[in-house]
Amino acid sequence: MSTSEKISAVVITKNEGQIIEQFLTQLSFVDQIVLVDSGSEDDTVKQTQQFKNVSVFTRPFDNFSAQKNFGIDQVVHPWVLFFDPDEEVVPALKQEILQAVARGAHDGYYVRRQLYFMGKKIKYSGFQTDWVIRLGRKSACRYNGNLVHETMDVNGRTGKLKTRLPHHTYKSMPEYLKKLDQYSTLQAQMYFEVGKKAGLQQLIWRPWYRFWHQYIIRLGILDGLPGYVLATINAHSVFKRYVKLYLLQRGVK
Repeated sequence: MSTSEKISAVVITKNEGQIIEQFLTQLSFVDQIVLVDSGSEDDTVKQTQQFKNVSVFTRPFDNFSAQKNFGIDQVVHPWVLFFDPDEEVVPALKQEILQAVARGAHDGYYVRRQLYFMGKKIKYSGFQTDWVIRLGRKSACRYNGNLVHETMDVNGRTGKLKTRLPHHTYKSMPEYLKKLDQYSTLQAQMYFEVGKKAGLQQLIWRPWYRFWHQYIIRLGILDGLPGYVLATINAHSVFKRYVKLYLLQRGVK
């Protein structure tokens, strides 16, 4: 691969010791891995020492956009990959990435994720159209500043890769609920900063709508029991978001 085609990868971590070795091995084809760790208490950082292309930066977590944009600032090559440790870079996707970089026809590339939850492939539940930017030119890519559910802004042309990206977001139910709790806190903070309000109407209507939209309109019912569980806990996460926003409005911790 020529110098102009070299690839860096940006990864953010916190206590990913169970999966980090396998994940970094999947990225062995890139020239640099920038790993931004927010204070792991397990052996995540220690396990990276066996990988010569990994540079570890420790940064206190404030939000997801800031962590990833910090990682972009440490990149030394013109192309950047953005994968999370719970995503699986399968061989077919690796080949597509290398081909896309060699052609250089676009400035950013979308990849369609395939969610796995409670040991089952989720085909519906609103995840049918889960397209995310996972490859781009460093000069053209920046995260949009959202504290959570951050998206990549690309200054230029975008294309799509064909290979699905397996997304193993579920390790255990306690871990998944802990992640959703963190998301609800950050989303409440975002809403508070832009002046959104929470009252009885939001506390009742928003969770109800989230459940029925995901379970019925987006066909989560066809995903069986995991589809029902997903819709239920995501509705509860929305409820917690508005409770936290309500408390922020009133200065209550």
